[in-house]
Amino acid sequence: MSRSPSRARAAVTVVFALNGALFASIFSRLPAIQERASIGDGALGLALLCSMLGLLLSQVVAGGLVARVGSRSLVLAGALGYALGLVPISLSLSFGALAASFALVGVSNGVLDVSMNVHGLTVERRLRRAILSSLHAAFSFGALAGAGAGGVVASAGVGVEPHLWTAAALGACVALVADRFLLPRSADSAPEGPMFARPTRALAAVGVFAFCVLLSEGAVNDWVAIYLEDDLDAGEGLAAAGLAAFSLTMGVGRLAGDRLTERLGGAALARGGAGLAATGMAIALTAGEPVTAIAGFGAMGFGLAALFPLAVRAAAQRGETAGPAVAAVSAVGYAGFLAGPPAVGGLAEAAGLRAGLVLVALLCVTAAALASAVRAPAGAVRSR
Repeated sequence: MSRSPSRARAAVTVVFALNGALFASIFSRLPAIQERASIGDGALGLALLCSMLGLLLSQVVAGGLVARVGSRSLVLAGALGYALGLVPISLSLSFGALAASFALVGVSNGVLDVSMNVHGLTVERRLRRAILSSLHAAFSFGALAGAGAGGVVASAGVGVEPHLWTAAALGACVALVADRFLLPRSADSAPEGPMFARPTRALAAVGVFAFCVLLSEGAVNDWVAIYLEDDLDAGEGLAAAGLAAFSLTMGVGRLAGDRLTERLGGAALARGGAGLAATGMAIALTAGEPVTAIAGFGAMGFGLAALFPLAVRAAAQRGETAGPAVAAVSAVGYAGFLAGPPAVGGLAEAAGLRAGLVLVALLCVTAAALASAVRAPAGAVRSR
């Protein structure tokens, strides 16, 4: 089977979209999953925390494995584990079973996240042009498709078991087909390289940048609808439009991210994007009515769109080998994604939700100040 870079790009794009679709398949049916397990909101939150902890822990290990055996093997293992992990989630009848199921899915997701990013960067080097942002766009649009499908089947009265079992079977088939077109294992394996990234100052700066970016993204995802409804008296439908605007502009922005990276360079794009995100949040927080705030959140999504892909690429360029470096920066970034919602919630309890969201604006300003951390090193491939 041909392993040309162009076919590998199509295949890894499908993998990114699959990741998003599987993620959204679970979260679109979360109420039904919660009801089947007969647990409250607090227990559900703890079960979801198990998923994130599994992701964080597996990312560190996955980086070393990618270095040893190449990214292709782990892309397939992670995708199959994630897809088939939907089955035990759908069958969970208790908190313990659901927490264990989410932890297993988190582990698979962590392996998939690191390996698919490394494989995307390997394809990028073969093509000699930036593609990573478009791959993350595929994740965003895959998630939108998965959420839409979940909403349709839920409205049609389809149970969570047949829905997630079907998604698992389709996902496994897609992963097996995509694997046939990925680059060979030898394309990015480094058997003699380090298993873990050396914590250099340059890599640490990229990690802090990623932390700020994903903390901001996670906080907006969790709090935008609540802010619009509680602070600006938006109805439930209009409040949901704020999250939709943020998600849509992030997806569209990622489609443009590769071209902007080539034209502007990583540092300029990071500085401008983070600055736009901070401005969008400022508009949303000073708005007197929902429509203006929604426009601000839309601007914020466009500003943040290309920033995490820039961090992933910068990590690979600064590490001795790509796998461990990408794993380290991803783990730090997702720690921010995990910390963001409770951090904003804690500030909201003390001083109100507007004050809590000011933290997000400040972190976007911090990311802009750290923009030089994602500048491409001399000799790095940036253009066609």
